[in-house]
Amino acid sequence: MLTTLELGNLIRETRKALKVTQRDLALTSGSGLRFIIELEKGKNTCQIGKVLSVLHTLGITITLTSSAVSVSEE
Repeated sequence: MLTTLELGNLIRETRKALKVTQRDLALTSGSGLRFIIELEKGKNTCQIGKVLSVLHTLGITITLTSSAVSVSEE
């Protein structure tokens, strides 16, 4: 299971590899600087919609799977 701290580290490392400042990431992802700072620190209460927007902005993709539901291909 991915922790919020691990997600924050991934976002920070990706942002730095792309040579993007926290301020620029906030502007391009439609969030605030404080949100980016807290997200990179692994804050547990970050809003999922904003997190998804930041991930998309950085080109990070996620895959969701459920052990309780199986989807058959048609």
